[in-house]
Amino acid sequence: MKRNPSIFRKFTRLKFVVALLVGSTLLSMTSCNNDDDEETPAPQTITDIVVNTADFSLLEAAVVRAGLAEALRTGSLTVFAPTDAAFQAAGFADVAAINAAPVATLQAVLQYHVIGQRTAAADIPTAANTAVQTLGNSNVYITKTASGVSVNGARVTQADVSASNGVIHVINKVLMPPTQNIVQLAQGNPNLSLLVAAVTRGGAPVLNALTAAGPLTVLAPTNAAFQAAGFADAAAINAAPVATLTNILTYHVIAARAFSTNLTDGAAVTTAQGTTVRSNVSSSGVSFLGTGNANQASNVVSADIVATNGVVHVIDRVLLP
Repeated sequence: MKRNPSIFRKFTRLKFVVALLVGSTLLSMTSCNNDDDEETPAPQTITDIVVNTADFSLLEAAVVRAGLAEALRTGSLTVFAPTDAAFQAAGFADVAAINAAPVATLQAVLQYHVIGQRTAAADIPTAANTAVQTLGNSNVYITKTASGVSVNGARVTQADVSASNGVIHVINKVLMPPTQNIVQLAQGNPNLSLLVAAVTRGGAPVLNALTAAGPLTVLAPTNAAFQAAGFADAAAINAAPVATLTNILTYHVIAARAFSTNLTDGAAVTTAQGTTVRSNVSSSGVSFLGTGNANQASNVVSADIVATNGVVHVIDRVLLP
């Protein structure tokens, strides 16, 4: 059977047009898919990052409870963000504990973690205790060394989490804004009642020194520490010579703001008494050794309690000059 050349040519042209159309469609689809693959997700605000990070569940609850979620979506901010473990160590066991806290308290605590400008880790000066004002209108003290960054003794465990409106630095402690001086802090702690008795017995010179503008660091022995040193109770404190107590108390005072992260292992630290104690720093914690304590170091059992005029470290042994 003979082929009709005209029909054959028409059929060939039809096949070419169909192939061209199919090819164009496939090319268009491939191009769309490539565009989709290359799209970057929209940048997240600080609030979005907090909400979407599993280890910030307690921070998220605190932000919501304090009514600050929208505030952390705007502006240009730096947030020091405590992990869930940090909140738990500060006494907030779970979301229920966060929701039981007064709103005003949470607002004050959270605002103390926020700086009103974007500050990357590279922008922080290499120095000890750089004072930076927070949105809570009081200062935090940032230290940067070769080993990293810390703020009020809390270590930055992950720096420079970028957000559309600032940056987050993850920290391992909750920062508590100071509202009392060193003596007032001690007076509010029942476990430091013998220290308070000793300070009172020391009279105006000791009281004036510990309520001065500072900055100071006080190594505060617990009641058990005083009892182990032979001061069984407040009566024993009041029976001791004032000069003896003054000599001991000033040996527990450093005329500088010394957070745990500012201390160096084996360093001789000069005290207000005029002689030195030795700081010991290891992975297990911080301790101090007095000249008269032989080899029995005093361990820091609660570090970096910020006062309006310095910082307090609670210790488990009285240091002897």
